[in-house]
Amino acid sequence: MAGEPQADCLFCKIVSGEVPATVVRETETTLAFRDINPQAPTHVLVIPKVHYPDAASLAAAEPQIAADILREAGSVAADEKIDGTGFRVVFNTGSGAGQTVFHTHAHILGGRGLNWPPG
Repeated sequence: MAGEPQADCLFCKIVSGEVPATVVRETETTLAFRDINPQAPTHVLVIPKVHYPDAASLAAAEPQIAADILREAGSVAADEKIDGTGFRVVFNTGSGAGQTVFHTHAHILGGRGLNWPPG
């Protein structure tokens, strides 16, 4: 069922504490932790504690939690001191866009120049 933890989901296991992560922030609805394969000096993931496969499905079902992710992205940037120099928030949706864990997550990237267009 949508929103329910999935036994085979890495991020659901991180939320439950079954898999360790370097947590930098936590709220009632979100968890933020360092990416294990950072693509910038600051690379933090912000995820909802509920399971939805991608940002679009989360936003359609629970728009307030989608907003919570964006709010936490700003808080992470401030905590990491990249809010003044600039940061990027990225939601990959689908394998063709590079999504490898099918649990909504935002990448917060900063601490270096981020060229446009990306990759």
